[in-house]
Amino acid sequence: QVQLVESGGGLVQAGDSLRLSCAASGRTFSSYAVGWFRQAPGKERDFQAAISWTGGSTYYADSVKGRFTVSRDNAKNTVYLQMNSLKPEDTAVYYCAAVNMGAGLGLGREFAYDYWGQGTQVTVSS
Repeated sequence: QVQLVESGGGLVQAGDSLRLSCAASGRTFSSYAVGWFRQAPGKERDFQAAISWTGGSTYYADSVKGRFTVSRDNAKNTVYLQMNSLKPEDTAVYYCAAVNMGAGLGLGREFAYDYWGQGTQVTVSS
């Protein structure tokens, strides 16, 4: 079992940056791939970024390429999502999710993941 807790959300202005954290407890986190998804009000939850369990591969939605960076620190059992040049349309609840030894383009799908955090709100004002 893996427990995930997101943090780092908040209210920022357009153009600002935020770094979200996904802290894990439980089993060996270094063997888990982690994805970031977001859900805006009235919309479906969408994939944003993911990092393979080795950390050697990262994946991004087209809408965030060049602005968001996913990374991991296995010593701290934490995965980060650095978000730069934020836009009002980035406003959403952001979730992290984990799957054991995950890799590949399948990480862009919700059903690939076994564990989810509770989410953290990001609000970007114009």
